[in-house]
Amino acid sequence: MKAGEIFMSDPRILYNQDNYLWDFRYLPLVAIFFIPFYLAGFDLGFVLFNTLSLVLNIYTSVLIYKIALFVRHSDHEKNDDRVILYTCFYLMGVPHVFNYILGQFNVPFIFVILLSLYILLKKNQLKWQLVAGILIGLSIIFKPISLALVPFLLIIQLNVKQKKIIFDFPRSFMRILGVLIPSSLNVLLFYLYPEMFEGFMITNFTGASPIRINFSFSITKLIINFCYVYNIPFNQLQILFVVGAIVAGVAFFAYLLGKPNQYKIIYGYVLGILIQLLVFYDSWDHHLLNLTPLLIILMFNLPRHSKMTTPYFKRGFFFLNFFDLLFMSFWFLTAPYFPYNFYSTVFLIIIFIGTCKCCVFLDKILGKSEKGVELHGEKN
Repeated sequence: MKAGEIFMSDPRILYNQDNYLWDFRYLPLVAIFFIPFYLAGFDLGFVLFNTLSLVLNIYTSVLIYKIALFVRHSDHEKNDDRVILYTCFYLMGVPHVFNYILGQFNVPFIFVILLSLYILLKKNQLKWQLVAGILIGLSIIFKPISLALVPFLLIIQLNVKQKKIIFDFPRSFMRILGVLIPSSLNVLLFYLYPEMFEGFMITNFTGASPIRINFSFSITKLIINFCYVYNIPFNQLQILFVVGAIVAGVAFFAYLLGKPNQYKIIYGYVLGILIQLLVFYDSWDHHLLNLTPLLIILMFNLPRHSKMTTPYFKRGFFFLNFFDLLFMSFWFLTAPYFPYNFYSTVFLIIIFIGTCKCCVFLDKILGKSEKGVELHGEKN
């Protein structure tokens, strides 16, 4: 809400962090969204914003239910009891507590992400590819780190045996074009107010904020905390780029190797969110709300008794959804001598490995009856 006030009064100081209790890290266009809540006053605005999040959470649950039923493997139970159960697990997730207390933006973000996924799974026409891309562009305005999702919108496969690349240019182009339409509006604001761009870069990448010791569970932050504690000289941008290159490189290469499949985009979305959580400086408990709905959908897409589900996904889902906040509290007890909140990191890495394996061997894991040729947008 403070961002909305500043945007109305003097947009040039939008990224002056002295004006905030918590750093404002978003792209400038999102500040416009907070103007109505600012005009309503802090108390009423806070209530209205959390009410909006609550309503969107209900619609998010509906999307989880609909998508899970649509992608559910044929060997799952025919009734919808387990889908409803896991949807309730999402609503019971402990990260919601942190999200509502801080008035965070995760619920609108994941609602838009799931809506785009629903469209990509259900609609094949070019106009719907554009709409889905626009929704991803909107999510970038909400949270810039969703840029990691963009490469996985490409409908592409590296065929090693035939030594060729299969690429669906029309649909891929429409998706990327859709992303550019809303997200590029921030470029105009950066052009009109150069101070904005400088402030955005300092806040998110080069300033003092990214190197502060905190309870982030990203790999980047764990390395920075280690260097900070033992007085090892470091450059936070170099650490970010190296970790990002490794994690994103492995993820996209695994995605490239996977054969075209109607459901492949689910695993691309999961990888995109995992890149955010493992690479960016600050990954906190409430950010897990961006991942847990996608894990539910992924688990229903896998065969009911797949050997991949429990070791790679189910255990990680339950830990992240119900126990991460508890282990995060341990950080405050151990921070003076052991400032590493690595518990969630372990599960995220396991989920990352499992998702990459699913991408590469998706046709074998799902079986012939569940194959779908994404390049043609239809099931066999």
